[in-house]
This record gives sequence, C-alpha cells and structure tokens, in this order.
Amino acid sequence: MSKVVTARSTHRHEGELVVFHIGMQINRWWRPDLWMPAFMAMPRMLRELSMDKDSGLLGYQLLFGNGGPYVVQYWSSIEKLYAYASAPSQEHRPAWTAFNKRARKAPGAVGVWHETFLTERAESVYVGTKPMGLAKATEHVAVGKRHERAQARFADGRTAAPQVS
Repeated sequence: MSKVVTARSTHRHEGELVVFHIGMQINRWWRPDLWMPAFMAMPRMLRELSMDKDSGLLGYQLLFGNGGPYVVQYWSSIEKLYAYASAPSQEHRPAWTAFNKRARKAPGAVGVWHETFLTERAESVYVGTKPMGLAKATEHVAVGKRHERAQARFADGRTAAPQVS
C-alpha cells in the first residue's frame, strides 16, 4: 500500500499529455443483466493497457460519479489513445460492439460517455495524500520554493511536446 506523502508535492511531465474521462451512467440499477457487461469490460481494458508499456496509457484513477463509475486516464498521445480504441485485436473494439448490440435491445438502460482533452498546461498540488492522479501517472515531485503558488506551477506546467522543424 502506498504511503501518505505529507509534504506539498506536484507532478512533472514533459511531452504530450492527453486526459481522457470515460464512464457509464446506470439508468436501470435493478437490471444488472443490462449494465454489468459494460461495467466488467473496463477492468479488462485497463489490465491490457497497463501490461503494455508501449500502449500510451500513463496511468488512471477509478472514480464514482453521479450515475455510475468513471475513469480518468492519462495518455502520452492522442494517436495512441485512438489507435487503442480502433484496434480490432484489443479489448476495446469487441466490448464496444457488444455494448452497441445490447443497447439496441434495451435503449436507455445504460449509457456510456467520454471526454478527451489534449492538455497544453497542467497544474497540480497534493498535500497529505497517497500518490494519485496526474502525479502518480507521470512523475511525483516535491513543490519547490519557486512553485509554492498555483499560478507559478501553472506557468511552468507546459505539457506539449517540443515542435520539431
């Protein structure tokens, strides 16, 4: 189990950073036969991605929101995220096909959603937490004197990969 880090810390990351939120909204809780298959698909995908160092997945955080579970994922590139989503030999495509087939039989029983953010800058601070979120997915570092304020961390928080000419 991770230890609590009591000192102020932040993340450090150079290169492209994609933040991807994906979740489900369970509209008929009393029908697990309709939502459980979609619920069970995500752990298989996360396991597959986590075992492949070249997948592009930097890390993730499992959360529970209004209506159901969701995952915040951190990716090293938008291309790798889309490559995984469309690869027929990996877990996502068959799960997506199966979800669509079930959704046609029981419209509105369960919903899925995602949001994708290509992040130009990112700022974070953690105090008294176990390693989590962006710092766990990238590099967890102490907050230096120069970065005590959120504005300073944000100003130096460029994540975009350097442009190659």
